[in-house]
Amino acid sequence: MQAEEIIRRDTAERRRDTVERLCSERDIWVSTSHPDHGPHQVPLWFLWDGQAVWMCTGVNSATARNVREEPRVRLALPDTVDVVLLQGEATCCSTREVPKDAADAFAGKFGWDPRREETPHLYLRIAPQTVRAWRGVPELRGRVVMRDGAWLG
Repeated sequence: MQAEEIIRRDTAERRRDTVERLCSERDIWVSTSHPDHGPHQVPLWFLWDGQAVWMCTGVNSATARNVREEPRVRLALPDTVDVVLLQGEATCCSTREVPKDAADAFAGKFGWDPRREETPHLYLRIAPQTVRAWRGVPELRGRVVMRDGAWLG
């Protein structure tokens, strides 16, 4: 295996690439924690609405249980060469409380509408406060592309 040369991107380019991936990718790793049960990590489908990540899970899942107790979460896109990590707090919405535009967009992206399921589901909305993006060691410096909820660059 031969390593490809990594050309260091500036913050603005990293931001553009990150937003493009958030708009186009389908799966994201969700890391939550509970004071009694410890950490939990699971991949979920997600929708980026331009401001926040929307996901859906069963109302009784470990992820739902954890965010109700501790709303701070970390999210990671699945590529370990082109890393994107998000950190924020989850807001929970039942299928009756979720904004129609977000639920419709989620259903449109995946062809699955949790509002129509017999078992109850919970929508999670995470507006990132911090986003880090890097490709290899040359980009470790300057990897923060969002701080305190504001994009940099």
